[in-house]
Amino acid sequence: MDTMLCHLGRRDYQMVWRAMSHYTDTRDGNSSDQIWCVEHPPVFTQGQAGKAEHLLDTGDIPLVQVDRGGQVTYHGPGQLVVYPLLDLRRAKLGARQLVSALEAATVAVLAQFAIEAAPRADAPGVYLSSGPHGGNKIASIGLRVRRGSSFHGIAINVDMDLAPFLRINPCGYAGLQMAQMAELVQPVPSLHRVAELFVTELQRILGLVDGVWQSVDETIFMAVSAELEMKHGRPS
Repeated sequence: MDTMLCHLGRRDYQMVWRAMSHYTDTRDGNSSDQIWCVEHPPVFTQGQAGKAEHLLDTGDIPLVQVDRGGQVTYHGPGQLVVYPLLDLRRAKLGARQLVSALEAATVAVLAQFAIEAAPRADAPGVYLSSGPHGGNKIASIGLRVRRGSSFHGIAINVDMDLAPFLRINPCGYAGLQMAQMAELVQPVPSLHRVAELFVTELQRILGLVDGVWQSVDETIFMAVSAELEMKHGRPS
């Protein structure tokens, strides 16, 4: 079965979260796997086990409590967020395997731009291996598996404002410094290019059938919008 690969552009975090949750809850054994590549307006997201002590000064940036693993992180323009909506049972994959694949795909893409990076055994994500930014985190991971399928995913810092990360303890680590591709390579590749390179690597590592890039099924977002209107009177 082909995997649907979708560029969503810049979209509200909550709407995308609700949409991928809706897809996960309504899919069946015949539903296609999908990989969504998206960029979000500024938002902090706090995982299920998130602790208030890691929120230092969120200011005017909204905070969303979500159902993924991990602590608090920041999403904003210039950051590539990839959501693998995969039937892990069908693919015979475990959650740890998916995390490792997301990390490995990131490392492989960064290597194409001569950026040395690696995962850490004690903390999910990808960290720079050398140079003045060595040890800084360039990609963050937070997943959820429900009904045997994955959602949420990975955020790769490409060319963004890193200042909001100073308002939190990123991923629950006080003093953790963040990095981005724009500090390490010029010209900076577009999010679109990084997305396509990343998805190619992810499919290779997971042994997925090469997917087809196409428009996302907007009916998923329409259904979520309608549900929110019925519940709250307007989309949140």
